Amino acid sequence: MNRKLTRRQILHLATGSVVMPFMTRTLDANTADTEGALIEATHGSNGKRVILLELAGANDGLNTLIPFSDDRYHELRPKLGLKKTEFNTITDDFALHSALQRSMPLWEKGNLALVQGLGYPSPNRSHFESIAIWETGGDGVSSRRDGWITHALEHAYATDDLDAHGVSFGGGMNIFSSDTGTWLSLKSAQQLLNAKDSALLSADNSDGATNNPALALLLERNAQLQRAIGSIRTKLRSNRYKSKIPGRSLGRQLRHVVHLIAAGVDAPVYKVSLNGFDTHANQRVRHQRLLQELATGLSSLAGELQQMDEWSNTLVVTYSEFGRRARENFGGGTDHGTAAPHLVIGGSVNGGLWGDHPDLGNLRNDDLIHTMDYRSVYERLLSDWLAIPENNFADFRDDRLNSLLSA
Repeated sequence: MNRKLTRRQILHLATGSVVMPFMTRTLDANTADTEGALIEATHGSNGKRVILLELAGANDGLNTLIPFSDDRYHELRPKLGLKKTEFNTITDDFALHSALQRSMPLWEKGNLALVQGLGYPSPNRSHFESIAIWETGGDGVSSRRDGWITHALEHAYATDDLDAHGVSFGGGMNIFSSDTGTWLSLKSAQQLLNAKDSALLSADNSDGATNNPALALLLERNAQLQRAIGSIRTKLRSNRYKSKIPGRSLGRQLRHVVHLIAAGVDAPVYKVSLNGFDTHANQRVRHQRLLQELATGLSSLAGELQQMDEWSNTLVVTYSEFGRRARENFGGGTDHGTAAPHLVIGGSVNGGLWGDHPDLGNLRNDDLIHTMDYRSVYERLLSDWLAIPENNFADFRDDRLNSLLSA
């Protein structure tokens, strides 16, 4: 049977249902022979997972990890600078915002690390363009098309050996941009159990025969999606675990992640997000609320995964399009900046401060100068955590991160 599909059916396949593998580029007759071919895995899963947590809008690093002993911090932020009653001291020179109080047990257990001064050359202060750089592994000059983690995972893990390469509960799928692999975007775990919302695509081309390479690729991706949904559904139906992570935004997304983990879903990467960090005005109140939500979500996630004996297999890593300007503005906030610290959390993390904090006495247009390329963290995640030493970021290996993660 070599049945010709209608335009409506093709569009149905291309757009998918509410659950879809992400297909970012227009398919043409040349795609299937190059980027469209399924990648054969070279080795299997190591049983570990990463939860990528986007702090959307650009988190203010200087009021997250506070260099309180540096007088220049208070000079740059006479109104926005935090006082002793507003932070928790963690070293002789640094403190964490008091809104992160619920994450302090993670710090005390050595499960929380902060990698300082992350950024990239030729910084871009556009939200849209800079988050694309972070999510594809770019440098601010040349651009990349695929998500930074997709190429390595698709080579490491065969499609048929996983339920999905990655699952996003946090909005955009640019970080999972790929022509191959199984990358899902879900609103909730329950969505897969709802027959109406997660109905599989039904274009009738059962034998997959077609003379059109682009259509053949599209049909293969649809079949791949159906296999993934079917496998995850089966596991979810037998799962009775109910996550109690509080929160309306980040907490909800983390509950869905835990639901899939508890059901035994095999996906090495999850993506969640917390929005609202573009704090140009009224930052003191807004930033405190966001960091409280972040700390609550992380501490609750850790507690539940510890009970499930999965905490040592899980790594949570934050990222954001850039940091905030070092000097406060006239609206009680901070403008778009450059470098910032990011959190690495998990049962196999060697906690503490990693890397070097930017010099507040050496600013460029009131911006911090990054002290570590953010792709150095990506290299460690791939090489040391997911056991994929051959990856696109080998040139960014930084010895300062040598023992960030336990084996």
